[in-house]
Amino acid sequence: MLRFMFVGDSMTIGSAGEHTWRHWMWRHLCATLGEPFKVVGPREALYDKAADAPTSYAYAEPDFPRRHLAGWGEGWLHMAPLIGETVAKERADVLLVSLGLIDLGFYTDAAQTTDSVRRFFAAAREGNPRVAAAVLPVIPNVRAASDPAFAAEVALFNELLAKAVADLDTPASPVLLVPPPASYDISADTYDGTHPNQSGERKLADAFALALAQGWGMGDVPLP
Repeated sequence: MLRFMFVGDSMTIGSAGEHTWRHWMWRHLCATLGEPFKVVGPREALYDKAADAPTSYAYAEPDFPRRHLAGWGEGWLHMAPLIGETVAKERADVLLVSLGLIDLGFYTDAAQTTDSVRRFFAAAREGNPRVAAAVLPVIPNVRAASDPAFAAEVALFNELLAKAVADLDTPASPVLLVPPPASYDISADTYDGTHPNQSGERKLADAFALALAQGWGMGDVPLP
């Protein structure tokens, strides 16, 4: 049985009242994977903006496996020290990863963030030498739309990430780059220019689903 683990920042953990793209991805896998699977991870909560902490369990759709390794304000820098032990403990087979915006926004430049990516995968493979991962680049966001220097740093990181994924991909432990959804629009698919609304959640899930289907033959291509 394949064991999937979602790894991400605020766009993946979601906040109180949201479905999260994790929910839509789970629904897609249930409908198309064709074999039993399990969602694993050490965390389960949503972020509660009022409490400024991940203490909410008020999912818009509570009836799905809510396990994850995602955190509000956490990036590659924060996940790299956690991922090895977590992969081993949760016996994760496939990582679905969406990280990078937090790193670039607050902590590290593009090159330093890429170093965190490599540390992340070295640790993940210590936890499971055959772990697979699908990785989403940094997607459009309001800061990149309004700050040309930041937009350039995002573009550079996404270029370096693509090169790192190509370097890290091996037959034993494959790494797949997930093309961002082409139609993603921060004015229509987010509620604040960064965090996805339900339309954005569905598009992120579809991006992962399409990459897994086309890259690894895992599940079917999502319907338009």
